Amino acid sequence: ETVAAEWMLEFACSCLCRHFAEQSGAEFWRWRDVAQALINGLSRIPPHQKKTVYLCQLLIRIAQGKSLGLQFENDQRISPLESALSFWALLEREEIKLEKLHEEIRRLIQIQIVAVYMENRYFKEAAEVLERLFTDSESDKPLRVKLATVVKTKDPYVPLLQSFSYSLLISKIKSYIELFMKENETNFLIQEATKHVASKGLGSTALQNRPVDVDENGESDLETKQRFVLSIILLRDLPGQKLATSTFPIFFNLCLNNMQNVGENGVSLACSRRRQRWTHKEDLELKLGVREFGVGNWAKILAHGNFNNRTSVMLKDRWRTLSKNK
Repeated sequence: ETVAAEWMLEFACSCLCRHFAEQSGAEFWRWRDVAQALINGLSRIPPHQKKTVYLCQLLIRIAQGKSLGLQFENDQRISPLESALSFWALLEREEIKLEKLHEEIRRLIQIQIVAVYMENRYFKEAAEVLERLFTDSESDKPLRVKLATVVKTKDPYVPLLQSFSYSLLISKIKSYIELFMKENETNFLIQEATKHVASKGLGSTALQNRPVDVDENGESDLETKQRFVLSIILLRDLPGQKLATSTFPIFFNLCLNNMQNVGENGVSLACSRRRQRWTHKEDLELKLGVREFGVGNWAKILAHGNFNNRTSVMLKDRWRTLSKNK
């Protein structure tokens, strides 16, 4: 069971990396829920999977780095990007050969932590975060002084912030992902899934390598759904591995929901439900779930709450709306 969970986490991380790099929003959020459910199920992080776990947590936070209303830490002062910085520091400890790229990404995250506060006119918070971000070391001093000057101007469009933009941060993270993916080409589930679809004559190359096409409504094509379903078939049929659905309830519920929600034309039925109005009762269920399980644990909240044909992504989006209104 432990070995199977490790395979699934490696595969989920691989999917997160791919969809982050391709900017496939709907697929990224789906695999975020799967990865988070698997990570939450770990009693401890195995040493050989630390890098995998840290990278998943980093990508989840970078993807939501501009959403100051979201909380990943118990300390409400910590923004998503500041939380991401802590996981980047953990990743840096796991490898030493990418020193230059590490430093570039660390500086970009630090600058963008301040920039996001500035863009939202939270100048006091921007000044406070500088105290937490930088130590008294001489190597940090030049950047600290420059950012302190920027905060005093109360101008989010100064050249420093424009030169080290969020898009540049995303680009550098993609460069890091490329290197990570090359190191992890031997992902077990991808190898076995490739053999499986090839034996069924389903065209493994097309399923594994075709880019995900997502339109403006976040709807992805049928082959994307097939690729997702194949990973579940694999888990069911692996030789010598009899996995009951009760072994990983959150993971299998997420997967089965996605299998059942594929319409005849290949469009997820969840997309057609997107405009369904939220009821007062559902809002209360969501608030109770957040109170019990915490912000970000959408899969748990969905599993324990009474919602009308909702997905964990819908819960996340609704909570963001409620937080803004508040």
